[in-house]
Amino acid sequence: MARLYIEETNQVLGEVTDAELDSLVNNLEEETREDTDYWITSDTIDFLEARGADAKLIAMLRNAVGAGDGVDIRWSR
Repeated sequence: MARLYIEETNQVLGEVTDAELDSLVNNLEEETREDTDYWITSDTIDFLEARGADAKLIAMLRNAVGAGDGVDIRWSR
């Protein structure tokens, strides 16, 4: 299992399964192989949802973005 964090504040969003993490890694762009952060917007979440991402992950990301423009999240094991 991995944990998702809001990059700026280091706030824990929650734990995700390997399958949920794979959904992020396989569908979003990394700048390098070691890259573990993503800029998440409402459009990003809609994209992940359309690609079959788990409802728990979608809810966690929607909560993180809230009414804002987006949020930088990172994951770690």
